[in-house]
Amino acid sequence: MIFRWSALAVCLAAAFAQPQTETKAPLKFEVASVKPSPPGPRDFAGIRPLAGGQTYVAQSVPLRLMIKLMYKITDDQIVGGPAWMADDRWDVDAKAEKPSNLDQLHEMFQNLLADRFGLKFHKEKRDLTALVMTVDKSGSKLKSSQGTDPYDIPIKGVGRGQIAGTRVPIPYFCWWIAQNMNIPVVDQTSLTGFYDFTFQLPLPPPPEAGAPPQRITPADLLPDFVAAMRDQLGLKLEHKKAPVEVFVIDSVEKPSAN
Repeated sequence: MIFRWSALAVCLAAAFAQPQTETKAPLKFEVASVKPSPPGPRDFAGIRPLAGGQTYVAQSVPLRLMIKLMYKITDDQIVGGPAWMADDRWDVDAKAEKPSNLDQLHEMFQNLLADRFGLKFHKEKRDLTALVMTVDKSGSKLKSSQGTDPYDIPIKGVGRGQIAGTRVPIPYFCWWIAQNMNIPVVDQTSLTGFYDFTFQLPLPPPPEAGAPPQRITPADLLPDFVAAMRDQLGLKLEHKKAPVEVFVIDSVEKPSAN
C-alpha cells in the first residue's frame, strides 16, 4: 500500500470585577531553516519529528505535503494554490525551545508555514465522498492508553502488513487512514481518549506464477480494509458523501533566503 465600554468609570469597574484572560502566544520553533532542496537523490526524503520531541526535519518535501501532514487533511481537502506547491521541494530543519508533544510541534510547523511561506487560507464545508467512522454495534475493541506521551509518531509498522498504535487519538487515526486510503475520513465515533492497538492490514493476493506484476491501489483493498477494521477494532467505516472541511488557499509565496 503504496488524514485556531462606555464611560471610564464603567471600564475600570468591569476591569477589576472580571477575571483577566491572557492571550495565548502562538507556539513557534526557536530556530528554523527553510531552503530549496538540492537536486539529485537523497539518503532520506520525507518529513518527521526526531526522538526527544524538540526537532522536526523535512528533506525534499513539497509544500502541499507539509500542509497535508500538519493539518491532517488529504489532497481532496486542499483547494486552489499554485502548481509549485506540489512541484517544488524544500528542506526544513526546525528546533523547539524544549521537548514538546506532537500536537505542539505541528502547531509550531503550522506557524512556520504561515511565517515563511506566507500561507493563508480559509475553511469551508463541502460535500465530498468520504469514509465515515462510527463504533460498530459490537462495540469498540480499542484499549485505553495508560502510557505517557512518547514524543513519537503514534502509528508505526511492526511487521509485514501489521501496525501498532501507541497513545493514538481517533482524529489522528482517521487522518492516518485518510492518507493511506487516499480518501477523507470523518470521525463520528464520540471516542475522545487515547488508545493502544495492533492492526493487521489486508494484504494483496500474491501474483500467479508467471503473471506480470499488477499495481494494487488503496481502492482495491478498501472492502477488505473496512471488514478488518470492524472485526479487529470494532470500528465501522461507511463509504458515502459527507460534509468535509476543506482548506481554500488564499495566498502563498516561496520563502526568501534564511
